Amino acid sequence: MARPKADFPPPEELRALADGEGRLALRVTPGARHEGIELGEGVVLVKVRVKPQDGKANDAVLELLARALGLATSRLRLLRGATGRDKLVQID
Repeated sequence: MARPKADFPPPEELRALADGEGRLALRVTPGARHEGIELGEGVVLVKVRVKPQDGKANDAVLELLARALGLATSRLRLLRGATGRDKLVQID
């Protein structure tokens, strides 16, 4: 059975949550049942299927966010939160 597509909010709504320097606050749920991105109050809620091992969940978060924004993954950089659920990502 094929995996369902991830749900994304419109890219302009995601960009609106970034601060003046292009930083976006994320709250990540690794090992989730379904992948997707939701908008919270001042934070973006990201759910990925990948377990948090050896940075694989961080890579999955950046890939999912890049798809939602319509950008290449190389345009995103993890600034803070490599080992926690709360992350700060720079959008170039």
